[in-house]
Amino acid sequence: MPAAGSSEEVAEKEAFIASDDTSDEAVKAKEQAIYQLAELYALRGEGTKLAQLLTNLRPFFAIIPKARTAKVVRTIIETAAKIPDSMPLQMSLCTECIEWCKAEKRSFLRQRIQTRLADLFLKSKQYTDALALLAELQREVKRLDDKPLLVEINLVESQTHYAIRNGPRAKAALTAARTAANAIYCPPLLQAQIDVMAGTLHADEKDFKTAFSYFYESFENFDSIQNSRAIDCLKYMLLCKIMMNSPEDVQAIVNGKPGQRHKGAALQAMLAVANAHKERSLHEFEAAISTHASQLRADPIISRHLDSLYDMLMQENICRIIEPYSTVETAHIATLMNLPVEAIETKLSLMILDKKFRGILDAGAGCLIVYEDQAADTTYDQALEAINNMGSVVDALYEKAKGLSMSGKPAEKAKSQLVKAA
Repeated sequence: MPAAGSSEEVAEKEAFIASDDTSDEAVKAKEQAIYQLAELYALRGEGTKLAQLLTNLRPFFAIIPKARTAKVVRTIIETAAKIPDSMPLQMSLCTECIEWCKAEKRSFLRQRIQTRLADLFLKSKQYTDALALLAELQREVKRLDDKPLLVEINLVESQTHYAIRNGPRAKAALTAARTAANAIYCPPLLQAQIDVMAGTLHADEKDFKTAFSYFYESFENFDSIQNSRAIDCLKYMLLCKIMMNSPEDVQAIVNGKPGQRHKGAALQAMLAVANAHKERSLHEFEAAISTHASQLRADPIISRHLDSLYDMLMQENICRIIEPYSTVETAHIATLMNLPVEAIETKLSLMILDKKFRGILDAGAGCLIVYEDQAADTTYDQALEAINNMGSVVDALYEKAKGLSMSGKPAEKAKSQLVKAA
């Protein structure tokens, strides 16, 4: 028997698939052989042969049901993703299959491959192309009322808008995806992706408590199907705890059942960040990011929130240092924090503009002058309150005058007199 992945096994499967046997048993066996051959091509990094396999199978697609054709085509395209740096190959396969579907009038398969292509546009940062393709797809699929596909389209659209920092559009698209998902049975994988997106948007709005619950739901769904993204969701859960100033909860999660099942470099990276945050130490924070860069900076969601966490830690350290002083040299602050003077001056300028404290930077003297907080002037508020009270008095007098207007004097005239008197 030839070894798995050997040239003999590949040649044997290629010959079997190309055979003319079209019996039911042979067709089922060929379908399994196609999946196995695609895996072998991906294992060996032979993207060209994988693309050629998809082209050579078109006569075979003519003798099997359209639903099984769709499954074979989508499986081969997904298998191509296992080849390193295969983004151009995947996009090429999708484009060729879309043209073939148009020629064969296979709308069901074409729409799903176009959705996959839009997702590839998103991953390759071709956001304009992705949004244009998704808009065209939405118009077509809404007429057909294909809710399962509509969920996928809206989800990809939400992810695309989030990537270009369009929060309102991302939230609207996600709401549409969840509405469509509520009307159908949503597979665990798709539901987990929706929950991840919901958690991400809530985290961007600083609602980390709600974000944590969404990430927990997505973690359970990914974990139930043994998906590799479960560890990412666990990292996001730990990130939410850190951002909520609860770094002690990170250790509890890491030591719990989920943490024990997925222990490794990813959780160690988040634990290092949590410890640095607990100690309020910028140096430990920078060391953790430098040591675990592959786990932290490689993830755009974590990287974005780590930047805001770093700014928060720097502000807290600066405020603690300048608290006893009315005037302090910026070089002294830089020395205590072991950071460049330019970085400290830039941060101080931003903190003054953001009204974190009242003060001014004296660039000539190289120092920071901190002003004492002054009591707010309440004259304006008191004047408004007096005017409102006067209005209430006039209204009360007017109602009283209406009840006593037995002398025939018009009520409006009485009111004007009362106003003058007031």
